[in-house]
Amino acid sequence: MRIRTLIKLFVIVTLLMGGAFYLYILRGLPSIEELRTHKAPPGTKVYASDNVLIGEFKMERGTYVPIDEIPRHLIHAVIATEDSRFFRHSGIDYIAIFRALVKDILHLGFREGGSTITQQLAKMMYLTPEKTLRRKLREAVLAIRMERELSKEEILELYLNRAYFGSSAYGVEMASRVYFAKPVRKITLTEAAMLAGLLKSPGTYSPYRDMKRAEDRLRVVLMRMEKEGFLRPSERRRAEKKRLTVRKAEGGEDLYGYFLAHVRDYLEEKYGTETVFKGGLRVYTTLRRWAQIQARRALQEGLRRVDKTKGWRGPVEHIEGLNIQKEMRSAVSADTLSTLKGRILRALVLRVYADRAILKVNGAYGVLSLRDARWARRVLNPSGDPVLLKKFNLKKLLSPGDVILVRLRAIEGGTARVSLEQEPEVQGALIAVQPGTGYIKAMVGGYSFRKSPFNRATNGRRQAGSAFKPLVYALAFKKGLSPAAVVRDEPVSYPTGKGGLWRPLNYDRSYHGSVRLREALVNSYNVATVRLADSLGVGELRSLARDFGFEGDIPGDLSLALGSLTVSPLELTMSYTAFANGGVRMKPIAIKRVVTAEGRVLEENLPEGRPVISAEVAYLITSILKDVIARGTGRKAGGLGVPSAGKTGTTDNFRDAWFIGYTPRLLAGVWVGYDDAASLGEGMSGGRVAAPIWLDFMRAVTKADTGDFIKPENVVKYTIDRESGLRVSDGSDDAVEEYFIEGTEPDWKPPAGLKGLLSGLFGGGRGD
Repeated sequence: MRIRTLIKLFVIVTLLMGGAFYLYILRGLPSIEELRTHKAPPGTKVYASDNVLIGEFKMERGTYVPIDEIPRHLIHAVIATEDSRFFRHSGIDYIAIFRALVKDILHLGFREGGSTITQQLAKMMYLTPEKTLRRKLREAVLAIRMERELSKEEILELYLNRAYFGSSAYGVEMASRVYFAKPVRKITLTEAAMLAGLLKSPGTYSPYRDMKRAEDRLRVVLMRMEKEGFLRPSERRRAEKKRLTVRKAEGGEDLYGYFLAHVRDYLEEKYGTETVFKGGLRVYTTLRRWAQIQARRALQEGLRRVDKTKGWRGPVEHIEGLNIQKEMRSAVSADTLSTLKGRILRALVLRVYADRAILKVNGAYGVLSLRDARWARRVLNPSGDPVLLKKFNLKKLLSPGDVILVRLRAIEGGTARVSLEQEPEVQGALIAVQPGTGYIKAMVGGYSFRKSPFNRATNGRRQAGSAFKPLVYALAFKKGLSPAAVVRDEPVSYPTGKGGLWRPLNYDRSYHGSVRLREALVNSYNVATVRLADSLGVGELRSLARDFGFEGDIPGDLSLALGSLTVSPLELTMSYTAFANGGVRMKPIAIKRVVTAEGRVLEENLPEGRPVISAEVAYLITSILKDVIARGTGRKAGGLGVPSAGKTGTTDNFRDAWFIGYTPRLLAGVWVGYDDAASLGEGMSGGRVAAPIWLDFMRAVTKADTGDFIKPENVVKYTIDRESGLRVSDGSDDAVEEYFIEGTEPDWKPPAGLKGLLSGLFGGGRGD
């Protein structure tokens, strides 16, 4: 009786344990047939305006290649470093697990995985990366299944096509193209060893981060290949001597990141996430690759310039107990950095003298001279206040063991010549569009997409400041005034509705008396603009703002004239298409066409515009904004060499700096500021901060054959008096030329002394 009871209990316990094991470990694991036939969903491919692929939205990334197209030396390098007993175990390497377990116990934590290639494949295909007992058990079960039903070659093929090699490269084919700009079948033994070395820690051993460390890891891989019998000693030595040259990093994810995120958000909202990531769509966009490259470069360089005016914040980090002699001996020739010229790199400070510092830049010997760090004589103390160093030298700035950022300027005699840099805290955005179509040609929403994916170009909301003023003057011209009309720029106050008074002030805190509308806008006079808006009516100005595409809350008081409404850089930039495009405000377009995997067109977006002002009014504004660049607040945007017009914008306490400008064929807007709306600093206006970035970008992308802005036939030119705005003869003193819409020409200015002569001849009393 007891025996039967014990047997029943044993069976019950066994069944319970089996059930628990199934629920806890086996439930949800895929079949091997699913693994063998697994095919990544096609996802969505995104193309630039020249039909070059710039991004993909899909669950799994990379280009699949069969095992026969993967060089044997790469396969051997991976086996030697990742799983030397790959062909001898059945999915789990118990020797490696025991070795890893001992290290984990000694360190009281997970220090070494001991996973085989098969286990790594199981993890990357179906499991999560957390280091738990359950995940380890599921990984082991799946690995054993794989080994029973798949050949070693099939396992290797699946693994090599899904492994991550850093720099957004998934699989050996993509990794080979990212690092060496060639298909994997053409890589050398040295290159194969570098790729295999990345698998342990792609970030740590990336040649873009530290070439010396990548080369050290490469040599470790070659040594292991020799030890495992894959290489002869002579082959290993020859491979070590070959110079490793990697492709200059393009930073694709960072370069196109903001634009791709903008496109993805639109597609997901319209078609759903499932369709976007698994539907095989092809999306043809308006982006111009060269413009995008130059937009990111110009914005990043401009933000670094602005940030340097604030002062040096100190090294990135400091390494204690550094063995200087050892680091000096291990430094290699800077010739290995030839593909990285112009890039910002991390550098380790080894020795510091008054006029120079000896560095290790990406593992190579480098020198920072005093003249290339002179901007850092202004240092920010712990409280964030700037302090100007007296008798400035590098010893006051750096110490051995400091890690700093530098720009690789040149390589001379095996030495890297660098300049001191720091990552800016200030942010910015740049958006460029084709004014005649609304096609977005470039979009950069911040200093770095990887560090901050928030797209300030589309989602940032800041006050427009003086960049809004052209709308006030457009309304004036729409209502029959001309650029020669005169407005008073003198003290004025308005009740606020709370018992107080609002007294607008000019930027320079001075007043200029009677000024023509052209001069008021060219010099961005606040008081004159507010007086003009008051005479036109805030209601009509708000209505025009809506027509120009501004959304959200629009202030209902005269502060609107000075740009108190909040806008995104895209919104403000698109409003200027009306000025650049003959009065027609264009709709922004990022996507030209969306096509299904079967070739069916889901949507096609053609240019779409709406007239908001007449072509004549648009031309008058453009002619004034040309003067803004030629002699007004936007002078730092001058020198482009082609007809250009634009307007600066600066908000209270220098929180925002704007410049929106255009040529006949390209319109671009730049915003600079802090995310927390802190002040950029006294005098950091749109003309000083944003205009140079705009000019840098436009110089790089604008051709000389852009033509000129088209003048409507009924816009005429007359000579007027500089002070009164009245017509005078061409030879008159203080005469200037001005444009008018026919029918708005001013009266003639009476010749000097005519009034007295008439009074003497015909009489007349005071006040007649």
